[in-house]
Amino acid sequence: MKPKSVLITGCSSGIGFHVANTLKDRGYRIFASARKSNDVEELKRLGLESVQLDLANSASIDSALDFVLESTGGELYGLFNNGAFGIVGAVEDLSRDAMRDLFEANLFGTHELTTRVIPVMRQQGFGRIIQNSSILGFVTLKFRGAYNASKYALEGLTDTLRMELEGSGIHVSLIEPGPIESKFRKNAYLAYRKYIDKEHSYFRDLYDTQEIRMQTEEPVVPFTLGPEAVYKKVVHALESKRPKARYFVTFPTYLFGTLKRLLPDRVLDSILIRI
Repeated sequence: MKPKSVLITGCSSGIGFHVANTLKDRGYRIFASARKSNDVEELKRLGLESVQLDLANSASIDSALDFVLESTGGELYGLFNNGAFGIVGAVEDLSRDAMRDLFEANLFGTHELTTRVIPVMRQQGFGRIIQNSSILGFVTLKFRGAYNASKYALEGLTDTLRMELEGSGIHVSLIEPGPIESKFRKNAYLAYRKYIDKEHSYFRDLYDTQEIRMQTEEPVVPFTLGPEAVYKKVVHALESKRPKARYFVTFPTYLFGTLKRLLPDRVLDSILIRI
């Protein structure tokens, strides 16, 4: 039997890299995409079918998906939208360009790729779309406003899409990981250096603390898990006859999912401010 094909974005490291490799070992035909050409070559060297895909570039999205569909004879069983990045910075320090660049990758590119995949899945009568969101898709933290906004938007768009695809044979799921071992902080530090003008910020002194956190190699958040924890949820979303709308992964995600339902906003704010 022909293996089921899955396209995954953001596979250069972390969650995407781990999920791509472990799904391949499970028998899926994986197309592991990455933004940079050298990462694509490394993925190929490691035995994965890989394609360059820059979520901020429509031509790159079209080219990558065309390659995948040509390789599979026009079919695609699953799409795991994992690619994203974060910017650490107070809301008042976020420029329009910073917000635009982050949304291009975290929301607009993901949306464009998804809408290109849906007609393929409609025609074949089945499919799985999995969106990698975040605990910051339903609760907020200081200095994470841009990332918060992109993930809140992704969740709203995904909830709507799930209802619109009801009965189509296409299942849509959100994964909300919480703290996972990855290069996310390293990449966030690079974005912070690019977009945030610390020297002219009211929060200049607090940014000094943030810089230390972003450059720390070891996990600084309690209950941090490895990417295999996300993989388990992806497998369920791909293989269950009734996949969940949402998959919480880490203890903080379960905890704050519960607290958000139970606590008044001001009380929840007071807890989150202390984190």
